[in-house]
Amino acid sequence: MIKAPERLSKKLGLSFNQPEWFVLALTHRSIGAKNNERLEFLGDSILGFVIAEALFEKFPEAPEGVLSRLRASLVNQESLAELARLHNFGDYLILGSGELKSGGYRRASILSDAVEAVMGAIIKDQGIDNCKAWILDLFSDRIAALHLDNWQKDPKTRLQEYLQARQLAIPDYSLISQTGLPHEQIFKVECSIALFDKKFTGVGVSRKKAEQQSAELMLAQIARNSK
Repeated sequence: MIKAPERLSKKLGLSFNQPEWFVLALTHRSIGAKNNERLEFLGDSILGFVIAEALFEKFPEAPEGVLSRLRASLVNQESLAELARLHNFGDYLILGSGELKSGGYRRASILSDAVEAVMGAIIKDQGIDNCKAWILDLFSDRIAALHLDNWQKDPKTRLQEYLQARQLAIPDYSLISQTGLPHEQIFKVECSIALFDKKFTGVGVSRKKAEQQSAELMLAQIARNSK
């Protein structure tokens, strides 16, 4: 059973003047002509700009090529799908019967499109400035975890190197859950370190990807604590 869209909008910190925009953002084309594709087009456009501007400001000395690669590491189908899984988007997607039966609510392309469609819905309902603020909040941890000196290394390596340089124990990664069909599984992994009690949960289509995301969130927390 599809969960009520207003539960997801509240979870995402959103309040729509016209809730039908949000419902449309969650509606896949398998339902019919009235779907989220146009909103996804709009959201995709602003997402690229907002992330580009954020990176431009964060790394004033970085050349265009590096900024492009950094943006690509954040704005891609799997990155957006992971954000969708983190917020359980799949429980709220409005899909046709065929997509429901084939597990479309787990598919990365459908999940990532829905995230971008929500961005488009915010623009239509509340304007570009509110949409920009929401995008920056959504990506805040991932942007904070980026550093020019080691961004090309994966998050698990960066986190381990950070701790080892301070003679601290290596991170602990615990599998929280493993759900879905054998070829479409979703993993949730919790990362903990000795520096502080707070733990972070990553979500991914493999245990490795979930561990990478949890490490990335932990690095973002370390960056915030260092300010």
